[in-house]
Order: sequence, then structure tokens, then C-alpha cells
Amino acid sequence: MTQTKLDGWSINQRDTKIIDLMMPWWSLFYKYYFRVQTEGWENIPQEGAALLVGSHNGGLAAPDMFMFMYDWFRRFGPERPTYGLMHPAAWKVNPNLASIAVKMGALQAHPKMAVAALRSQAPVLVYPGGAQDIFRPYRQRHQICLAGRKGFIKLALRQEVPIIPLVSLGAHDTLIVLEDFYEQVKLLHQWGMPWLLNVDPEVFPLYLGLPWGLSFGPLPNFPLPSRIYTQVCSPILFSRYGSQAASDRDYVNQCYIQVKEQMQQELNQLVARHYN
Repeated sequence: MTQTKLDGWSINQRDTKIIDLMMPWWSLFYKYYFRVQTEGWENIPQEGAALLVGSHNGGLAAPDMFMFMYDWFRRFGPERPTYGLMHPAAWKVNPNLASIAVKMGALQAHPKMAVAALRSQAPVLVYPGGAQDIFRPYRQRHQICLAGRKGFIKLALRQEVPIIPLVSLGAHDTLIVLEDFYEQVKLLHQWGMPWLLNVDPEVFPLYLGLPWGLSFGPLPNFPLPSRIYTQVCSPILFSRYGSQAASDRDYVNQCYIQVKEQMQQELNQLVARHYN
């Protein structure tokens, strides 16, 4: 396997023993706390590379993301390599937790690492919406947020892999985000106020949740119990692939819109099935 490294981390640092150690704990949350229901597993290829593109909820705890990873290992086993792109800020906020995440398949969200993982014929999980997605206000809980980021489209086109969307429902009830005051707080930062933990969080939410109650800022949280539904959607294949397609701004934008619209349609259907 390719020995690609970035800031000391390698795609070869997955440790199946660590994954096996975590599985019983994840199982308790999966079965009894979140009572997860996932459909559409037939859309996952039995082998080969693919880009799994998700939208997640619930603050930094992001329980729908972690429950999906548990579900993946439960179905395919820890031995099947799969990777998830994680924001580089995680290494600044808590390097120890980041190193544990690496052993479970997390990679720094950098093109170099993503390309290495896909070229190893492993699926790669990415949540393009980032902080804006997991901290989007409660009123937007049924809206797909990819934050206008199109790097994942260029990655799929260059590496010629299908995009498999993931949509989820319910994790937005584990942390009730009332509003995002990022733009207002950014003004304070320009006047000399330092960012929390010296990391630009891209959001500054007001929310209700554990353990802080009513609180500000992108702080770590413990999720409230809420049933989570996840849908693995049909693969999206584009009409053109390759470096030339990835360099075509208009084409990339068309592909981005196609992915976002399909994810929104799938989420609308998920809401209709379980909440109506």
C-alpha cells in the first residue's frame, strides 16, 4: 500500500485492534441510545474505491457520523480498509483524540491523503459541509448543507470514482442549535478578540445541549438521545471524468449542484418516511 504521509500521519495507521476495542461501546449507543436504522447498503460496492459524501448533524459529537462508522465495521468488518477525512483543526484542539481517530481510519482532510486512500482502492468518507453543516440552526435541520465546497467533486472526477451520498435524520435533536453568530463574533475578532482555542471555528453557535445547557461556541458536547435514520443513496456517476473535467469550473459546478439536489431529494424522502 502507498506509504503517503502528511504531518507524521499515514494511511497505514489504521489499527483493527483499536476498532475491535471500540465496537462493544459503540454497539450500546447504536442499539439503545440512538436506536439507529440504516437503509441502502446494497448501494455500497463490495470492493474498490468510492467517495462517500455525507451531511451530518449534532455538533462536534456528530453521532450520525460515528454510528455510520460503527455500522460499516459491523457489516464489513474492521479488516476492510475505509477512511474518513477529518478537519485539520482536530489536531490542534486535541492531538491525543486525533491520534486515536487516525487508528480508526481518520485522515487529515487534505487532497494528498484522500488521493492516496482512493488509490489504495478503499472507500473514503467526507463531509464537505464541515462546521457549517454540523452546527446549522435547527430550522435548517432538513436542508443539505455542503457549504459551497467543491473539492470533493474535483477529487471524484480526477480519481474517476463514483460518489455515494449519505443522508441522515434525527441527530439534529441531539444538540439544538438556535442560531449561528459567526459573522458577529468575527467582527469582535477583528477588534482583537482571540478565537476559541486559537482555531477559527467557521461557526459560533448558540445552542441547547449537554453538558453546557444554553451555551455559545463550537464546544465539545455530549449528544442527547434521539433515534437516528441514515440512508445510503444510489451512486452518482458523471458523464465526464479526468483532470480536464476537474479543471472545468462550469462542469464542476454542474456536478456539485447534481449531488446537492440528489441528496436533498433523498433527505426529503427520509423525512417523509419517518416524520410524516
